[in-house]
Amino acid sequence: MPATPSSPGVSARMSVQARRDTGPEMAVRRLLYASGHRYRLQRRVPGFSRRTIDIAFPGPKVAVFLDGCFWHGCPEHATHPKANADWWRDKLDGNIARDRETTEHLVEQGWTVLRFWEHEDPVTVADRIARTLGEARGKKAP
Repeated sequence: MPATPSSPGVSARMSVQARRDTGPEMAVRRLLYASGHRYRLQRRVPGFSRRTIDIAFPGPKVAVFLDGCFWHGCPEHATHPKANADWWRDKLDGNIARDRETTEHLVEQGWTVLRFWEHEDPVTVADRIARTLGEARGKKAP
């Protein structure tokens, strides 16, 4: 099985694929900011130097990930390329396993982890994040 995508064209497209500031992520961030929530972007996952949290709230320890349907295996919308199928299956399965490992690691570190799909309504996502932040901050009451 090849260790790289099937063609230079596929490799080039993968290299320019947005890893941050995607449309869904920006929509959620705008809603959070407008409602007074302040956050950190692309914060490194403690213990995993090459992994980042999309939207982090370090004080209440809430980590938000907005996962793309293709790259993270959405059960509703994920597609599987036919060309170089074995390589893609391994690549996408690895992404899913890494997501699971990252979530488990953060939970062990005391973080609340929220994962959303890119197709979810930004208003609903922002509301869920705000509720979770309220609950997390409520736990810290004196």
